[in-house]
Amino acid sequence: MEIALLHDKLLVELHQEQANHQYAVGDVYLGKVRKVIPSLNAAFVDVGYERDAFLHYLDLGAQFSSQRLYAKRVMAGQQASPELTNFKMQADIDKGGKIKDQLSSSQQILVQVAKEPISAKGPRLTAELTIPGRYVVLVPFSNKISLSQRIKSDEERDRLKRLMKSIRPPGFGIIVRTVAENKGAADLHADLQDLVDRWGILYKNLKTAKPTHRVLGELNKTNTILRDLLTPDFSAIHVNDETLAGEVRSYLKTIAPDKEGITRYVKSNDLFDTMGLHRQIKAIFGKQVNLKSGAYLIIEHTEAMHVIDVNSGGRKGGVKNQEENALQTNLECAEEIARILRLRDMGGIICIDFIDMHDRANQRRLFEALKEAMKNDKAKHNILPPSKFGVVEITRQRVREVTNIKTQEKCPSCDGKGVVEAPLLFTDNLESAIRFVAEEGKHKKVSMIVHPMVEAYLTKGLFNSIIKKWRKKYKLSITLKGDSSLEFLEHHLSNEAGEEIAL
Repeated sequence: MEIALLHDKLLVELHQEQANHQYAVGDVYLGKVRKVIPSLNAAFVDVGYERDAFLHYLDLGAQFSSQRLYAKRVMAGQQASPELTNFKMQADIDKGGKIKDQLSSSQQILVQVAKEPISAKGPRLTAELTIPGRYVVLVPFSNKISLSQRIKSDEERDRLKRLMKSIRPPGFGIIVRTVAENKGAADLHADLQDLVDRWGILYKNLKTAKPTHRVLGELNKTNTILRDLLTPDFSAIHVNDETLAGEVRSYLKTIAPDKEGITRYVKSNDLFDTMGLHRQIKAIFGKQVNLKSGAYLIIEHTEAMHVIDVNSGGRKGGVKNQEENALQTNLECAEEIARILRLRDMGGIICIDFIDMHDRANQRRLFEALKEAMKNDKAKHNILPPSKFGVVEITRQRVREVTNIKTQEKCPSCDGKGVVEAPLLFTDNLESAIRFVAEEGKHKKVSMIVHPMVEAYLTKGLFNSIIKKWRKKYKLSITLKGDSSLEFLEHHLSNEAGEEIAL
C-alpha cells in the first residue's frame, strides 16, 4: 500500500506500508533481555527481530520500576484490572544510574519501538510507554500534564490544562497535542477514552503473552497518517480501494466528523498514475534532482550521513550578478531540499553544500529561508548556520529507513548492461532542450532527431500532439526526424544549416 500527501498538487510526503508491518514505531512488545553491556550502559533485547534490539539506560524512563512491577503483576495474574487507581507507584529510578542495577540477562521486559530497524541495525527501544491519539498522548505511570509548545495562547493553555486535570485517569499522564487547540471537552474526552481502551487491550494481551510477542500494535499506516496529519486544510482524500475507502470514512467519523465527506472512491488500478504522481516520484527520488530554473541537486547516501550538493546548472538566466545568482539558486534549492527531506524521510546527519556566497547578509537570509521551509516538518530537527565553507549541517530525527525508490530502469538498447534515466522523464529532458534554444533566441528553426519510437510518441494525436504544443508554447519552428540508428533515448538538435546545437 502506498499513501501520498499532496499540497497544491505537489507531492510532499510518501508512505509505503508493507504487508508485514511489524516493528513499526509505537508497537509494544514483551521482550527478553539477551545481554547487559555495562560499558554502554545499555542492553540488547530480543523482540523477535533477526537482530537484537537496543535499549539504553536513559530510555528506561523515570517510572521504570512502576512499569516493571505492573507488567510482572499482570503476567502473574495478580493485577485484577488495567486501571492504575489502586496500583502503588514505585520511586523513580536514578537518572545517573547503571543499567546492571535495573536489568539482568533473561529478564522479561515491556518495551516500545522508538526507531524501526535501519540497515544492519535492530530496532531501538524505550521502556517509557506512550499511547498516541488524535488530540492527546496517554503516558502510563505518570501524573504529569504537558502541552505542545506550538500552542501559544496562555488562555488556551490554561483551559486545556484545567480540562485535562478534570478528566485525567489516576496513574496516567497526558501530553496535549497541537491539534487539540480550541477543541471541545467532548472531543478530548472521547479521544482520551479511546486511549484508555487501548491500554486495556495491552493489559489483556500481556496476561497471556510470551517473550517476543507483540502486545499492542500501532494503527495501520492509513489511520496513523490521518490521526497525525489531518488538518482543517484537507480538501480531499482519494482511495482506489472501495473497502479501504469505507474504513477511512469510518475512522474520520470518529476523529473528525466534519471531514467524513471528503473521502472519494476512485475506480482506478493505478491511482498514482491517474493523478500524475509517478512522474513526481521518479523526478525527486533519483540521485540528481532537477529544478525548473535549471539548477539541480546531487544527493548521496552513506551509512552515517546524507550529502547534498547544490549546483546552479548552465541555464540560470535573468540575473547578471554572480552573488545574486548564487543567492536566488540557494533559496530555490533550500525550499526543495526541505521537501526532499520530508518526502524521502531522510534522517541523521545531513550536510548541504550550497553555492558559495561572500555576503554575510545573504548567508543569514539563506539560513532563515531554510528554517522557514522546514517549519512544517514534524520530525525533530536542528539546523546550523552556514559554515565558512558554505556548508549547512542539519540533524533530523531518524526513526525508520530512508525511503528509497529506484528511478533508473534497464536500458532496452543495451540488453540490460547499462542504465538510463526513467523514460517517464524523457519528454521533460527534450522540452528542456527546446526551451533552452528558444530562450537563447539565436535560432528560429531547429531540427530534432530522435528514435522512430520516440518520434511516434511525440506526434501522437492529430491536433493535440506534444510536438505541436511545444511549437506553440515556444514559438519555434521544430522539424521532427526519426533515425533508427540512434539509441532509444538518444536525441540531437541541429540548426537550419544542419549543424548540431550544443546543449
